[in-house]
Amino acid sequence: MRKLFSICLILILSSVIPAQGETVNGEEVEEIDWGVLMPADYYPEAVFDTSQFGSLDDYDPMAEIKLKAMMEALSSAPVVQEMDGQMIRIPGFVVPLVEEGLKVTEFFLVPYFGACIHVPPPPSNQMLHVTFEPGTNVENLYDAVWITGKLSVMRVAHDLGTAGYKVEAFMIEPYDK
Repeated sequence: MRKLFSICLILILSSVIPAQGETVNGEEVEEIDWGVLMPADYYPEAVFDTSQFGSLDDYDPMAEIKLKAMMEALSSAPVVQEMDGQMIRIPGFVVPLVEEGLKVTEFFLVPYFGACIHVPPPPSNQMLHVTFEPGTNVENLYDAVWITGKLSVMRVAHDLGTAGYKVEAFMIEPYDK
């Protein structure tokens, strides 16, 4: 578990390099990476003690206690208040929350595939709750997308996880680097 968490963190922090220039609705878009959404002094691996995870059996009551503490720590990760109101562009993977026919209108954007589905969710400062009124087709959850929209610092809880940010998306495009 600790190794998986470390690998995910490395992937998060080594994302896309910020770029400038594009405008949407008259606002300059800042291309960001996932690391920008975490306060500089925040280290997810330091939030809870994972040293006993390898020695705990799934049915051990202590495993349930540790898992609950970990989930609470992940869902209450600190955010970067200065990001509030920014027009951003960020790549990530879609975790559908609301679908209308073949279109997804509400979803979590996460930094790596499988987050919230196959593994525990990322820290809340690494999850974006995205709304996109026209909806978008998501043919394959393995495919990353670019989201461009207005970022708000807002906590959004769902059964699949808790986002520390909300994005009103204006554009969703396939990720091609």
